[in-house]
Amino acid sequence: MQPFKTDKEIALMRQAGLLTWQVHQVAAELARPGVTTAEIDAAVDHYILEHNAIPLFKGVQNTTPFPASTCISVNEQVVHGIPGPRRLKEGDIVSIDIGVKLNGWCGDAAVTWPVGKIDARKQRLLDITEGTLRLAIELIPKRRYWSQVAKEMEAYATDAGLSVVEGLVGHSIGREMWEGLQLPNYYSRRYEASGDFELRPGLVVAVEPMLNLGNKAVKLLSDHWTIVTQDGLPSAHFEHTIAITKKGPQILTAGPEGQGWAI
Repeated sequence: MQPFKTDKEIALMRQAGLLTWQVHQVAAELARPGVTTAEIDAAVDHYILEHNAIPLFKGVQNTTPFPASTCISVNEQVVHGIPGPRRLKEGDIVSIDIGVKLNGWCGDAAVTWPVGKIDARKQRLLDITEGTLRLAIELIPKRRYWSQVAKEMEAYATDAGLSVVEGLVGHSIGREMWEGLQLPNYYSRRYEASGDFELRPGLVVAVEPMLNLGNKAVKLLSDHWTIVTQDGLPSAHFEHTIAITKKGPQILTAGPEGQGWAI
């Protein structure tokens, strides 16, 4: 699949990204104590369909199809949490990942919200994870290859005493949610030798660091989707869809005035 997008195609992707941001505002309003994750997902699903778009995650194939429009992961859940009857409570952190296809183009973004007042360790986890995404955005125009960005992302996180989840990576994105390129948030010689790519104008990528408060080990639950930390400690996830342009990175999933997390 052609990885490079024209300026016109990036402009169309911006419309999908803007809708993704708008849907996130709907979810954020509900990320409060007493609300179930199923209620958040229902609001997200309604908003996407109301705007003549497609929820990208619903029906994605695995051992079982993903049953919801939103991945909602609470506390020790890293990614791919399935919405259900669980009620958010004061002190939780909740990662909300939303993908949208609008007029044939995709947007993908994730953010971890505090539910009410959280403790200092969880707040630092959120701050450092968001900071890791911010660092990646800053480095994209300054580095030649993705592995160079990933190495500095990993160092930033580990210097802060956090662990980078391995095996779960960002991706190129366009007409499809996954278009072939993989963007790890950590450095490995194997990736540098065989999977690395040059950061060139026209590429559109979803960058999504996932950091753990404890160690990096994760496991898959019996629902075939939810990935959790092995030690049961909290995890956080921040993501934006980013176009690499001649003028620098353009955050396609930012708000109408360019606002958003890690910006």
